[in-house]
Amino acid sequence: MDAATMAAEQVKLAVQEEDFDLGAEVAALAAGRGDVGAVVTFTGLVRDLHADGASAMTLEHYPGMTEKALGEIAEEARTRWPLTGLTLIHRVGRLAAGDRIVLVATASRHREAAFEAAAFLMDYLKTRAPFWKREETPDGARWVAARDSDDRAAARWRG
Repeated sequence: MDAATMAAEQVKLAVQEEDFDLGAEVAALAAGRGDVGAVVTFTGLVRDLHADGASAMTLEHYPGMTEKALGEIAEEARTRWPLTGLTLIHRVGRLAAGDRIVLVATASRHREAAFEAAAFLMDYLKTRAPFWKREETPDGARWVAARDSDDRAAARWRG
């Protein structure tokens, strides 16, 4: 995807340690655009997985490879749906229960395209983006394995 196309469609891809401003990111997708009829968002949060103590997780990634994967996922969404914009922000580093991890936001002339593209992007982020998660539990830290349910969710977009 070239810079001119990304600017015209308001594509934002970011891997960052700092938190994001949900309202500002959503507003940016429709600002000054009369062709936007729908903006759909998904915000992923760190949930407390352990009732017997506070939990946190550390997300790691491979710089360069991760951004390339996000670009490929975004490009595939752009070819499948008539989007006027999209935002993918994924945080890395140590995050506590309640912290925001990921933002997927899509804009389109019509809601159906925005909803479907957002679901596709999240399903593919879970299965194709190179992130590694290590959970902190009262019993110590452990790496999180890929889940079959994520693979099944992504499979609906193939073929």
